[in-house]
Amino acid sequence: MKYLRDIGSYFLMLKKVFSNPTKGAVMKELIFKEIDDLIIKSLGIVAFISFFIGGVIAIQTALNLENPLIPKTLIGFATRQSILLEFAPTFMSIIMAGRAGSFITSTIGSMRVTEQIDALEVMGVNSLNYLVFPKIIAFLFYPFLIAIAMFLGIFGGFLAGVYGGFTSATDFILGLQETFYPFHLVYAFIKTFLFAFILATVPSWQGYYMKGGSLEVGKASTKAFVWSSILIVLTNYITTQLLLS
Repeated sequence: MKYLRDIGSYFLMLKKVFSNPTKGAVMKELIFKEIDDLIIKSLGIVAFISFFIGGVIAIQTALNLENPLIPKTLIGFATRQSILLEFAPTFMSIIMAGRAGSFITSTIGSMRVTEQIDALEVMGVNSLNYLVFPKIIAFLFYPFLIAIAMFLGIFGGFLAGVYGGFTSATDFILGLQETFYPFHLVYAFIKTFLFAFILATVPSWQGYYMKGGSLEVGKASTKAFVWSSILIVLTNYITTQLLLS
């Protein structure tokens, strides 16, 4: 019953987020601030992790090619498929659930503890629209981060494979071009938009409805990460079944 009540409060929150909107000039400023906090400031960790994970994928693939009959182009092919289909959209989103999700939950939770949300309500402001809607709009730019993760992951795999002596540049590039289906990119970005919505709303939900003091803010951040990760994994499974089966 507790989980049903939690889910019910989540959908109730979503309903209130899109009602009684904040004035356009105020909302515009809030959106730009959220884009900076949630997207721009995440570029560093996304770039760093993507580059080196791409290199690790290429090296591990190369080290498992024991049969000399298997072409070296498989290294580029495996790197591309792993990065495009799973690592960039899915695993990067789980990482972002920790980075951006905890930031959102702790920010809104702190506002709840210090009664700033109550002050907004007293002034006649729809606090959910004021706090959550700009985050949803900001995360519409999340595919931009994932595109960078895809590029840097493949580039990192290229450098690790070629300069590590595991394959030649020609073989790696041929592997990248081998049996490429453009729909795989469509599939990846459909998942990305769904994950973006989860990353914007679930941490906000946990922060907004938390009760207690500063200790509970930390607990709410942990719960937000767990809920976001579970929903991302489930959404990944469902979209894969629907779009690739």
